[in-house]
Amino acid sequence: MLSPGKLTLSRGHKLTIINTKRYIFSAAFAALTALAAPTAVSAAAHNQCGEVTITKMSWDSAAIVTAVSKFLMEQGYGCDVTAVPSDTTPAITSLSENNEPDIVTELWVNSTGEVYKKLKADGNIVELTSVLDPGGVEGWWLPTYLVEAHPELATIEGVMANPELVGGMFNNCPDGWGCRIVNDNMIRAFNLEKSGIKVFNHGSGQTLATSMAAAYQSEEPWFGYYWGPTTPMGKFDMTSIDLGEYDKDVHKANQNADTPNPKASAFPAAPIVTVVTKDFMEANPEIAELMSNVTFKTTTMSQLLSWKDANNASSEEAAVYFLKNNPDVWSGWINEAATEKLSALLK
Repeated sequence: MLSPGKLTLSRGHKLTIINTKRYIFSAAFAALTALAAPTAVSAAAHNQCGEVTITKMSWDSAAIVTAVSKFLMEQGYGCDVTAVPSDTTPAITSLSENNEPDIVTELWVNSTGEVYKKLKADGNIVELTSVLDPGGVEGWWLPTYLVEAHPELATIEGVMANPELVGGMFNNCPDGWGCRIVNDNMIRAFNLEKSGIKVFNHGSGQTLATSMAAAYQSEEPWFGYYWGPTTPMGKFDMTSIDLGEYDKDVHKANQNADTPNPKASAFPAAPIVTVVTKDFMEANPEIAELMSNVTFKTTTMSQLLSWKDANNASSEEAAVYFLKNNPDVWSGWINEAATEKLSALLK
């Protein structure tokens, strides 16, 4: 059905478009693999790596890291890679009880607890790299167009002195989220509401994201908490305002809902790492070296997540998109032999 300036698609047509996109991306992945496939002459050398297990965590950014890593290990190093569906706690438990999987990607250290600390202290695992740089980011954000129009809004002092410029409202985390406790303490520390800024506590992460999107698309003010890597942080140009210096003790205290007289502190970057078992590292030093090089800027990952969302793509398709468009990045991750095998992709 047509209306002026608008095309409405039936569900069948929408599914056809989605399936066509998926076919195109699947074909691209097959072509990418074919380009990288080793010749029969080099097959024996290509299969030296052996079997590798690697986590495929349940969130999108980790799944993209795994898909990229899996492709490079298989096509560049000849590994037989199995991606194991997992989450933080099951992965750590499996490392502790079974010494597997071999590789755990995008491990958020702050969520790992005492078991991880013991594994690391006992030398059973090795942290290879910060897979996201500078890590998970949190902050209080404004649309960049707002800060460019009013540079004084780049700091919390400037925001509080001009509440009307930010819409007079702070978009807070939903109840039950850890960031809600920290934000509530920070709001008290700054005496934010006294400056004329009301606090709106969102009922879900979806409404928090939707509020940002609606404001940005209308180029209206928006002020609130968000984190990355996430799709909105890749889709919208946002500026994290200056909340002052980071104080480890203050931030730790702000994570307690009962903190008396809370003080202000900036948010630290959350460490997000790739780890391997000690046994795997000793048996496969070349793969350990590869995985120590696989690292993404947090902003780059947010952009990949935004692309994935806009194209209704899978994590594997997002990996293809990254590999095809960023050979200058990943070519620096691989060794000379892998570079030769993947040379067709680097032209």
